[in-house]
Order: sequence, then structure tokens, then C-alpha cells
Amino acid sequence: RDAVFEIGMNHTGEIRPLTRMVRPQVALVTQIAPAHIEYFPDGLAGIADAKAEIFEGLEPGGHAVINRDAPQAERLVARAQALGARVLTFGRHADATVRLLDLSLHATCSAVTAKVGRETLDYCLSLPGEHMAMNSLGVLAAVQAAGADVVKAAQAMAGLRGLKGRGQRLRLALAGGGVELIDDSYNANPVSMAAAFAVLGQAKPGPGGRRIAVLGDMLELGAERDQLHAGLAAPLLAAGVDLLFACGPGMAALFQALPAAKRAQHTADSAQLAPRLLAALRPGDVVLVKGSLGSRMARVIEALTQPPAAAVPA
Repeated sequence: RDAVFEIGMNHTGEIRPLTRMVRPQVALVTQIAPAHIEYFPDGLAGIADAKAEIFEGLEPGGHAVINRDAPQAERLVARAQALGARVLTFGRHADATVRLLDLSLHATCSAVTAKVGRETLDYCLSLPGEHMAMNSLGVLAAVQAAGADVVKAAQAMAGLRGLKGRGQRLRLALAGGGVELIDDSYNANPVSMAAAFAVLGQAKPGPGGRRIAVLGDMLELGAERDQLHAGLAAPLLAAGVDLLFACGPGMAALFQALPAAKRAQHTADSAQLAPRLLAALRPGDVVLVKGSLGSRMARVIEALTQPPAAAVPA
């Protein structure tokens, strides 16, 4: 039977034994970002090398699918080719095997036009955000590598739903109206934070509602922790976020980097933050919850979706 495996790491050498257990026919690298950078003195180059370990387990004749727009893309391609992999790429880059031609972003979906080989495909992606659109290109490249039907795969994009902790949308019932909740609580790094802010910026609050970001620390950033957290201020403001509720020592740097009118609450941890957020919500709000797994932002989701609040898929 066919199977899809997610393989992750936060240190060099962790992917190598896993990929040799899985023995993939197709190995996909979606992005290179400063996640877990505390453990990589070589920065993004070290992260790219660690992710490239996934190609070491490829079956003979297997395919490597690589984001051509990602930092260190050429490094990944060279490593995959050195291991004998057949390389497919995706992205905006003119040389990408699956190339983005046009993208129209909306509050709850995206319209995508992509070139796959000689064929041009137009499809609707039911998961909003440019990062999701780019991921969809990687999916199409993987489908092509597997010898499956790329057209059917593109058509299926219209029926996708966000996963718990990874973009799932819920509707909370409050007295006098509802609140839209974007549950992206599973994990975070500077690149994925900015992508999530952009999705929040596309969302349309109801009458009297606000865009609210509820953020926990991005972990394993080492000496760059405060700088990387404070650097989130620019994309957060660009997305038109009205209020920040935050927790953790790293997020204190972001909290202080924002104008006073944007600073709602900062607490030591998510357990303290949850009741303060719940008390502040009002009908029409759109709320994004995000942070590294160790920040335990899922506790905020649990607090919002337990009685007396009620949540249903949006």
C-alpha cells in the first residue's frame, strides 16, 4: 500500500536513520527556515544539510522534490543529484518543474495557476495563504514523481480542510455572535509566523470585530531569540492585526516592539493567557493561535473550545 510519512528533526543526524527505515520513492522538502537554529552553528546551510539527509534513504531511481525558491535550494539539488536522485522542483522560479504562474489570495481559499511540464492547470485551493499555495505545488510535483494523475490531484485541492493545530478553522459561539478561530498552534518559526499573519490579514472580521494574534514563543532559536521575535512586528503590523495576546520570554520582545495600542496582554505562559483572552473576545473577532509546540498553545485552543464556549468547523 502507498503511504505518506512526515519526517522532522531539530538536530543533525536525526533524519538519516528515519529515512532509511521509510525507504521513500519520493522525498519532498517544503522549505528551509530558521527553525531550531540554536542547534545549527552553520545557520541555514546546516539546516539544509540536515534536511538533505532525507535523500539518503531514497529507493534506487527515487525522486527528490525541492522548493526551488527556498534558501539553499541549489545546495539541496546538488546533494540529491550526488545521491543519484531524480530531481523535480517547484516554486516561482523560471526553472521550476512545477511553476507558479498566477496566484489570487482570498480569505478562505486561493486560485492557483501552475505550469506542470507542458500543461497549465487552474485550480482552487481551499486552504488560504501563499505558503499553502506553494505547498500545493510541491504536492503536484510529488504526484507527478509518483506517476499518478496530476490533474485529479489539482482538482482535489478544492476539498481540503485544515488539520488540527495546522490551520484548522473553527467557529466559536458567543453571546451576540460568533468568533472565527484559526488553530495553527502545533508549531512555529519566523517564516511560518509571517505566513500565518498574512492569512489572518486576509480574514474579514465581522461588524465590530478585530484581528487578534495569540502567540507563544518560538523555541530553539538560541542567541537570536529576542531579535527574531521582535522581527515579527513588521509582518504582524503589515497584516493589519489589531491586538496581540502573547506569552513567554521570547514573545516579550515582540510585545515591546509593537505600538502600545496593539499590546493587549503578555503572560508567562499559555495557561495564564487563555482566560484573559477569553474574557476579552467579542462577536466578530478573528483569532489566530500559534506558537512552538513546547509553548503549549494548544491549551488556549482547549480553553476556547470547551464549554461554555462552543466550537464547530468553520
